[in-house]
Amino acid sequence: MDNLYGSMTISAFGMRAQSERIRMISENVANAESAAGSPNEEPYKRKKITFKNELDKQYGFDVVKVDKIDDRTTKPFPIKFMPDHPGADEKGYVRMPNVNPIIEMADFREAQRSYEANLGMIEQARTMVQRTIDILRA
Repeated sequence: MDNLYGSMTISAFGMRAQSERIRMISENVANAESAAGSPNEEPYKRKKITFKNELDKQYGFDVVKVDKIDDRTTKPFPIKFMPDHPGADEKGYVRMPNVNPIIEMADFREAQRSYEANLGMIEQARTMVQRTIDILRA
């Protein structure tokens, strides 16, 4: 039974990590069109999340946790011609966020599938625990 509860706990940590990833992707998509407010200002920077395996001393096994959310990037900001925008430079161009909605949607689908896989593991383990209890009752 301990192994089943352990697998449920590991999956729960995985779900928590993927829900944080989904939240970050949603933030990127929501700010995909947030232009710089002034010519000297930088627009929204795409955020990326990294995970790490960490020994959870309470449970005694490795679980996945968010390592960091980072917006450092070498990807340049695209520019868009919007001469009436307050963030436009002297030529009328505004720096836009370096967020590609297509990449974000692909990342979202991957995070969603991982979340669902972890949820499926919890459901399977719960079913096995319930069947074990039913066998013991008989």
